[in-house]
Amino acid sequence: MSEPSAVPINAGPFDPQPVTLIGRHVRLEPLGAVHADGLLAAGAYPELWTVTVQPPLDSAAAVARYLDEATRSTASGQEVPFAIIDQNTNELVGSTRWMDIVRAHRRVEIGSTWLTPRVQRTLVNTEAKFLQLTHLFETLGAVRVQFKTDLRNTQSQRALEKLGAIREGVLRRHMIVRDGFVRDSVYYGITDLDWPGVKRRLHERLMAEGAEAASGRG
Repeated sequence: MSEPSAVPINAGPFDPQPVTLIGRHVRLEPLGAVHADGLLAAGAYPELWTVTVQPPLDSAAAVARYLDEATRSTASGQEVPFAIIDQNTNELVGSTRWMDIVRAHRRVEIGSTWLTPRVQRTLVNTEAKFLQLTHLFETLGAVRVQFKTDLRNTQSQRALEKLGAIREGVLRRHMIVRDGFVRDSVYYGITDLDWPGVKRRLHERLMAEGAEAASGRG
């Protein structure tokens, strides 16, 4: 029997809105002014911003501009920004957002993701993505979730491939980053047909990484 290729006729509107997503290790909550101090502390690492369009969060003024932009994008329905919170310490450890939302085609991008260095290459990113993908596919009925990254950012590409996202191609000279460099962007995607397999692998990774962390080896 072939897999379904159409959205169920009883699917409700695809309308991503601010929501709190809670996991065992991380919590995603709508980004707001209450997160200003946490953003400044977590983002105070120049290496986070070397290949980004986003200016560094290296001052209170930079954080204020970041939050103002997030507020405007939320109010317009264009984006849904999140703070990523460590459940064990209640500290902000990064941010992510839903963007390029195309409601008519049930498509969304997970992007503008960054994590403070101490939680990189840990289960924080895995669980944050798992929570978002579960909500987008299973609660909202997304057909496609996509990601893009700078071609030079091989760490991000490895993380997306471990996630189970499919590398779909490169858009050449796609965006101008802060230093004037014209970057190539690599696109990855996960569709509703991919999701069951991706979900299974992500769940297995979370269990394995959680066990490793608990043993003191991670």
